[in-house]
Amino acid sequence: MTSKPGQYVCPLCAQDDTHHYHSDRRRRYYLCPTCSLVFVPAIDHISTAQEKARYDRHTNDVHDAGYRDFVSRVLTPLSQHILPPAWGLDFGCGPGPALADMARKAGYHMSLFDPFYAPNHQIWTMSYDFITCTEVVEHLRRPGFTLPRVWSLVRPGGWLGIMTKLVHSQAAFAQWHYIRDETHVSFFSQASFEWLADHLSAQVMFYGRDVILLHKPG
Repeated sequence: MTSKPGQYVCPLCAQDDTHHYHSDRRRRYYLCPTCSLVFVPAIDHISTAQEKARYDRHTNDVHDAGYRDFVSRVLTPLSQHILPPAWGLDFGCGPGPALADMARKAGYHMSLFDPFYAPNHQIWTMSYDFITCTEVVEHLRRPGFTLPRVWSLVRPGGWLGIMTKLVHSQAAFAQWHYIRDETHVSFFSQASFEWLADHLSAQVMFYGRDVILLHKPG
């Protein structure tokens, strides 16, 4: 599907009836009325080399107590539904896979994947009881391709745990610190995840302000 003049195809649901939502000095943001995703069009994306350089400046130490507490907001609700020794995948683990380390110490088996830091493409031939994506989906340039592909690795009865900040209003978006990170290109709202759950035939649950669990019926 091609975009109409002045519009861009939604990278989540592939609809082209998108609308300008916000602009700043660096880039533009569009809203999809079908799935409610707010996204940065590809023409305004930074290069993958620039993206990798930005990640290299992160200081997410696997042993840092604050960072471990942060990612535990996904692992804790997941552990209420999936007991060890289940098999999990930390998708987009980054250079400091604290969540996987915590899960292993709790008795889970964990695999890692990150396109820059753990490019283990064998994951696509396997399946998992649960998959975690902590602060990942906002970086996805093609969420409509990547998320269904990740979902296909979840076993029946399994779970996908996502952590990302949610869009609440246009006024709040304009002042939002989250959009200042140029590696963030896909911004989900609760309605976006409700659309995604329907698209994937999943059950969706929301925990706090930034944790979303998707359950695959067994």
